[in-house]
Amino acid sequence: MKLATIRTAAGTAAVRVDQHDAVELGAPDVGTFLADPGWRDRAATADGPRHPLSSLEYATLVPKPEKVFCVGLNYRTHILEMGRELPEYPTLFAKFARALVGASDPIVAPAGSPKVDWEAELGVVIGTQVRHATPEQAAAAIAGYTVVNDITARDFQNRTVEWLQGKTFERSTPVGPWLVTDTVPGEISCEVDGDVVQKADTSDLVFSPAELIAYISQIITLVPGDLIATGTPGGVGHARKPPRYLAAGSTVVTRVEGVGELRNVVVRED
Repeated sequence: MKLATIRTAAGTAAVRVDQHDAVELGAPDVGTFLADPGWRDRAATADGPRHPLSSLEYATLVPKPEKVFCVGLNYRTHILEMGRELPEYPTLFAKFARALVGASDPIVAPAGSPKVDWEAELGVVIGTQVRHATPEQAAAAIAGYTVVNDITARDFQNRTVEWLQGKTFERSTPVGPWLVTDTVPGEISCEVDGDVVQKADTSDLVFSPAELIAYISQIITLVPGDLIATGTPGGVGHARKPPRYLAAGSTVVTRVEGVGELRNVVVRED
């Protein structure tokens, strides 16, 4: 089952995306919808207003998540590429809601950075509140998966040992197009202007989605609609020799097999 947040003439709406159309679920967005403990049954049986697939404009999947956790250094290939050792614990940082955009929206590259990089990521969305989760509870708390690109201003990121300032520029992080509730994610990839720059299997993750949820839930309660971006594989532009960065007009295509695809064009902030 696929759930999405779409833009309509009246605002936004959570929908179930079927083969030929999308059915409204009676909530303004997926995050709000997931707050209902019976969301799975409601989604499966919904029969609200319908929209043809050709007309859909996807907003970011969860427009106002309570929390967005991101994980650094979580693919073995990327860790080795960056000259680091495998971590004992997940490397965590955060984003804010203003950073998030939809599956086809422009990526806004910050005006003050010429070193804007791509990071294809598997996104995990929480569907059940959890705190101090066991591995089994953590796995059960996963509502489903989505696609994220953790666009990063490398020069801002590397100004200090903390990464936040390079990671949460406004309107920089596409998420979507939908939440898939019944899939096993496969290959992850990123293309920039037609060049395949990243390709790996999500099985290369050091910390699995359930392990991340169990760990984060030791720190803070995770609630429905929270988003976890699980890290990026090797192939980022900053690690290339010479480095390669995104420019205005660049087209970034981010895919996760079994989940979906983002297609975004880079624009420069005014």
